[in-house]
Amino acid sequence: MAQLVTETLYDTDFNLWIAATAKQLKDRDFQAVDLENLIEEIEAMGRSQKRELKSRSVILIMHLLKWKYQPQKRTNSWLSTIAEQRRELMFLLEDSPSLKSLLEQGIEGYYRYAQKEATQETNLPLCTFPSECPFSTEEILDPEYFPG
Repeated sequence: MAQLVTETLYDTDFNLWIAATAKQLKDRDFQAVDLENLIEEIEAMGRSQKRELKSRSVILIMHLLKWKYQPQKRTNSWLSTIAEQRRELMFLLEDSPSLKSLLEQGIEGYYRYAQKEATQETNLPLCTFPSECPFSTEEILDPEYFPG
């Protein structure tokens, strides 16, 4: 009966489902846990962190490119965006250090997205930017680093 109630909660009141599931786990009432939906949510959390890593990396790299290749247009807004993306990436990596290897492995792919977005935002030709990411992972994350 409890299984049926929590499965219904998952579809009708997600927040209440979370509270009920947490209580069931704390009480070690494993028979009542809506295991299928719990597994789905845990997997979704992992995908969400990876998506956030990619998104923030692309935004940060794009702004570093703009900073480097359009020095005459540098603004406090760019500084703020660079600082915010670095801060949020550092928080993400503090919570999940294993994501750093994904950042290092994915940097060239993230760079290609950033390169295209920088081209759109700056109206500079794609060939303005190097074919490979000109920034190391350490530079990308370093709050003191600004290219050019």
